[in-house]
Amino acid sequence: MTKAERTRQFIIEKAAPIFNRKGIAGTSMSDIMEATKLAKGGLYGNFESKEEICLASFKYLADLLSDEINKSIGGKTTAKEKLFALLDFYNARLLKNNYGGCPILNFGTEADDTNPVMKQKVEEVINRFKTRISNIIKQGQENGEFNQIIDAETFAIKMFTMIEGAILISKVQDNGTYMHIVVDILKADIEQFIN
Repeated sequence: MTKAERTRQFIIEKAAPIFNRKGIAGTSMSDIMEATKLAKGGLYGNFESKEEICLASFKYLADLLSDEINKSIGGKTTAKEKLFALLDFYNARLLKNNYGGCPILNFGTEADDTNPVMKQKVEEVINRFKTRISNIIKQGQENGEFNQIIDAETFAIKMFTMIEGAILISKVQDNGTYMHIVVDILKADIEQFIN
């Protein structure tokens, strides 16, 4: 990694939690300058705009989240184990609140009507996360673990949206009960998939 690449990465790592906590509109270049201890020229020498830093920050946070999920389901052999590990990951992660919460929820909520480029990036990540769930279910069906009548795509949408909804309500009410309930409901649904 070159010095310029290291500097860009440093800026992204410092800016990402700020954008995730304060939002796109609420984050100023001054906030990023303060976090990085770089002058405005140091930021603009590496990025053309706040928007470019924001997009890179979202990608960084989404990739981190995906990597953490991959680690949580890595080593699991059955589809049920993988789905349960995914649910347990979200259940435990809610309490940690790393990087200011769920970047999909935070960036997506703000960008849905105001930032078409960010909206598209969030949509791509949502599709990637839903596909992961759907593929796990399909794997379970292919290896005879899960019933064939389950619509993998529909359940993936249900699971993903219930998780994201539980994150939102749990954060707003500062209470993890909703996530715990949603995880229990989804685990009970998954138990019904088993042949």
